[in-house]
Amino acid sequence: MSFYRTLLLLVLGLVTAACGSQETAQQGQAVPVRTITVSATNIDNVIELPGRVQPVRVAEVRARVTGIVQQRTYEEGTDVSEGQALFRIDPAELRASYAQIKASLDRARATAANANAVVTRYRPLVAENAISGQEFDAAQAAAREANANVAQIQAQLRAASLQLGYTTVRAPIAGRAGRAVVTEGALVSQPEGTLMTRVEQISPIYVSFSQSAMEVLQIRRAITSGELDLQPGDAVEVRLTLPDGSEYGTPGLIEFLDFSVDEATGTVQLRAEFPNPEGLLLSGEFVKARIFAGKLTNIIAIPQLAVTVADDGGTVMIVDKDGKAAVRPVKLGELVDEKWVIKSGLKPGDRVIVSNLQKLQPGMPVQIANAATARKPAAADPKATAKAD
Repeated sequence: MSFYRTLLLLVLGLVTAACGSQETAQQGQAVPVRTITVSATNIDNVIELPGRVQPVRVAEVRARVTGIVQQRTYEEGTDVSEGQALFRIDPAELRASYAQIKASLDRARATAANANAVVTRYRPLVAENAISGQEFDAAQAAAREANANVAQIQAQLRAASLQLGYTTVRAPIAGRAGRAVVTEGALVSQPEGTLMTRVEQISPIYVSFSQSAMEVLQIRRAITSGELDLQPGDAVEVRLTLPDGSEYGTPGLIEFLDFSVDEATGTVQLRAEFPNPEGLLLSGEFVKARIFAGKLTNIIAIPQLAVTVADDGGTVMIVDKDGKAAVRPVKLGELVDEKWVIKSGLKPGDRVIVSNLQKLQPGMPVQIANAATARKPAAADPKATAKAD
């Protein structure tokens, strides 16, 4: 029994010594890490907002005469040109009205021609006192009345011609024609202005956003203080993320900023214009927008992978003056291009660790692996080379 007890104590002593030596080795061994040296820089001021796609122009195609729809002459959902025929309304009744007015005009012209001829015959007779001046005045009045009647009926004929032309319903603008609201055989009314379809211009196309009035105020204050470099005439670029997560290839530009705040929502309206030659952006869909509104100046930004994010903020690992790892709490700003903007907690010259973070504990010594690459390589020493050989 004493033999086994002696053997057990010996084994436990060896294990304890091995663990102690291993811990001592781990505590004394420096962990290789890569670092970045913090410095102030200028970065894009990126504002992320949800947006909604809207057509540049929307034209409602409505009936301008009363009648029965004979034919739809376009294909729903296709692009149409300005002036292209979309519907045909039965013109029979309007043609009959046009013919009736035309006949009235011919009769009025004949009457006017006769009245003018009487005036022509009377003019030399009144000079010779062959007829009284009263008869001549009456003849002139009759001629003027006949000519006025001709002008009136001519105006009626032009109006009838316009009405007849409206039986062919045309696209008021170029764009994409939507679904037909009426079908063949439907009665459309001019007094009610029956809606027949809509045409939307979607190339180029608008994307509208709503930004908090408080954020707009913060941007103005940042411009005034010099923290944000954005001049009134600078173009503000916008990039879109589509509903499937893909990026829209062509950036747009902000072309409208409202100068009033919506009382119901407390927001300010913005609008950007985008080229849409392939019709990829569809009216009414929601997108995510990244608005590049100037440059933030003298900003500290570090890679996202160097930051551990918690509910109360974030932390980073830095190399302290003793060459050991230390935890530094930081106040996070926006995430821009995979870099966190640091509002406080770091200053220029701090060395932030960006690798082997999972192996580090506060107080552990570190070896900066990228220190040699941060300096220019020294010229080779022939004597040293010879000694190494």
